[in-house]
Amino acid sequence: MTDSELSDLRRRANEGDKDAADELIELAGERQDLDELRQLAAAGHSDAVDQLIQVATELEDLDELRRLAAAGHSDAADQLIELATERQDLDELRQLAAAGHSDAADQLIELATERHDLDELRRLAAAGNRTAAEQLEELTAE
Repeated sequence: MTDSELSDLRRRANEGDKDAADELIELAGERQDLDELRQLAAAGHSDAVDQLIQVATELEDLDELRRLAAAGHSDAADQLIELATERQDLDELRQLAAAGHSDAADQLIELATERHDLDELRRLAAAGNRTAAEQLEELTAE
């Protein structure tokens, strides 16, 4: 697509042409153009948010996923939890759990249990997490 065609597509999308917006979102996703996707999302195109989450996940752009999660996009939080779990990033999982994401707390408990990290399980149990308390009880009984 030429620059002229892309400019025309942007103009049409800005004028409310949904087909043009959809095509622009698809192209931005293919190009992994986060800036274009952010602009389209800010203009109210929910498909752009979905595409932005997908591209940010592919690029492992944690800052972008954090920004989207903080803005209330649960799919971004889910992807952030998945990436943090894959990386065994306990700090990230702690922050997500503290922000109220129960899946992050569950993953944190699972990782702490696998590592026999009694201190982490104690911290979670002291904060009122019943599952962490149960895991701690099981590990200390062994």
